[in-house]
Amino acid sequence: MPQLGETVADGTVTKWFKKEGDTVAKGETLFEVSTDKVDTEIPSPAEGVLTKILVGEGETVDVGTVLAIIGDDELLHTSTSSASATPTTSTAQTSSKAPTKSESKSEGQVSPVVRRLLAEHQLNASDVTGSGPQGRLTRDDVLAYVESNAATPVAAGATASPVVRRLLRENDIDASSVRGSGANGRVLRKDVEALIGQGTSKSVGSGDEVIPFTKIRRLTAEHMTRSKSTSAHTLMVKEVDYEHVEELRRSHGAAFKEQEGFSLTYLPFNALAALAALRDFPHLNASVGDDELIVHHDLNLGIAVDLDGSGLVVPVVQHADSYNLRTISRKIRELATGARTKKLTVDDMSHGTFTITNPGPFGTLMTGAIINQPQVAILATDGVTRKPVVVTDRSQNEAIAIHSVGNLVLTFDHRVIDGAYAAQFLARMAEILQTRDWLNEL
Repeated sequence: MPQLGETVADGTVTKWFKKEGDTVAKGETLFEVSTDKVDTEIPSPAEGVLTKILVGEGETVDVGTVLAIIGDDELLHTSTSSASATPTTSTAQTSSKAPTKSESKSEGQVSPVVRRLLAEHQLNASDVTGSGPQGRLTRDDVLAYVESNAATPVAAGATASPVVRRLLRENDIDASSVRGSGANGRVLRKDVEALIGQGTSKSVGSGDEVIPFTKIRRLTAEHMTRSKSTSAHTLMVKEVDYEHVEELRRSHGAAFKEQEGFSLTYLPFNALAALAALRDFPHLNASVGDDELIVHHDLNLGIAVDLDGSGLVVPVVQHADSYNLRTISRKIRELATGARTKKLTVDDMSHGTFTITNPGPFGTLMTGAIINQPQVAILATDGVTRKPVVVTDRSQNEAIAIHSVGNLVLTFDHRVIDGAYAAQFLARMAEILQTRDWLNEL
């Protein structure tokens, strides 16, 4: 299991793109892994034949665990019966040789995370049954043991990971009713989810469909619920006249799209206006600590990205105030595409200090977004529409004109930010949008 970020201790293999016996090229997408931060596709570290898959789909293992062995055709034909066979010099592995079952019972052979959990709960490694390759102990094994779930029965002759045991328990499924598709009849996560999808879990109405939460959906739900219970959410709205921005989009939008390959939307204008306003109102570029406000000097802008309805992720533009209009447009596009194609790393999702969510393309009027913890505010940029507005000339004569108008909606944590401060931030943002020399940044 690769190290996908300094704070990530384990990961779940969600999909193998190759099967045993397939030839793989170095750099070719080999498998997909899900962590509590991101779902990402992992390329093969070597070329050769995928001789053995050691960790099946749906299994959660610690960082550093051997997931598969990549060798050559000769190894495939002469050593298919042993998962721990030593490859020839022409073979490559995803990691070092996996420990044997007896080795895994020694605390010296488990990961630092598992050793810490064992010590915290005053357990010996021999107390816990390992569900990893060759019986290796994982973080989930220890937690499952502590929760008295380690003895959950599964189909005869098979074992199951803590993730599978939890799914069985939460959906009131008799383990003996699940037909395992893994090695030696091992029940995998996909086996349980398939059964849930057939409506064999908790009873529901005859016209209902049961759709189990994906990992990203569960994490999104947990994060949103935690945020609502943590912060004193307060909403403030500022109407903005976007005509100054719209004039630039009308006059230069076609050339921009021809040069860049995508449209010049309102989002990069809003992003740069927010970044400039945050320099004037830095307490919104902050996090909440232990009875303290931690003001960040770096401006790392998170952009919420919808994964086709399956969940939300927030890739981050690091040092976002170093970009101009054209370059931040490219960066936002790159991160959004990477998120939807699972090409981002945990580092791409980390260290955000302020977040923008952009439902505007769907024509929304006003969105009360939930704060991305531990930040203190989130900005929603809603739909821009043509409306009649009152305009004044140099002599202060008033007239009615048709302009592009939209709302900026700020959700802020009233524990640390007061309404006047938030209102001044929005006013400054609107001023920037309506007066900045945007043409000079194209």
